[in-house]
Amino acid sequence: QVQLVESWGGLVQPGNSLRLSCTTSGVTFRFYSIGWFRQAPWQERQAVSCISHSDEKTYYVDSVKGRFTISRDNAKNTVSLQMNRLTPDDTAVYYCARQVAPCTYYQFEYEYDYWGQGTQVTVSL
Repeated sequence: QVQLVESWGGLVQPGNSLRLSCTTSGVTFRFYSIGWFRQAPWQERQAVSCISHSDEKTYYVDSVKGRFTISRDNAKNTVSLQMNRLTPDDTAVYYCARQVAPCTYYQFEYEYDYWGQGTQVTVSL
């Protein structure tokens, strides 16, 4: 059974950092690209970042470039999203998802076949 589990969301003040984790089970992790999405209240889900399985090439939406860093540890079946200089606009439920292909089209949800349940990130004073 394939499972993706996000963790380490929480409440943080603006300007601070969080590091999210996505841990997978039931798959040969190194064969899959992993993407991060987020959904803020009353908004559509948005692609945030992706790391490809083959060359570990990374992709970021413009609004997080320079602040977020995605990385993977194939030995631990985990992908991390380091989020720095957080702002209230980063408040959302964050989801990870897997896809077989590289992240070339990471922004399209249909590229992904399994999703986690999400973890809440709230950036507020």
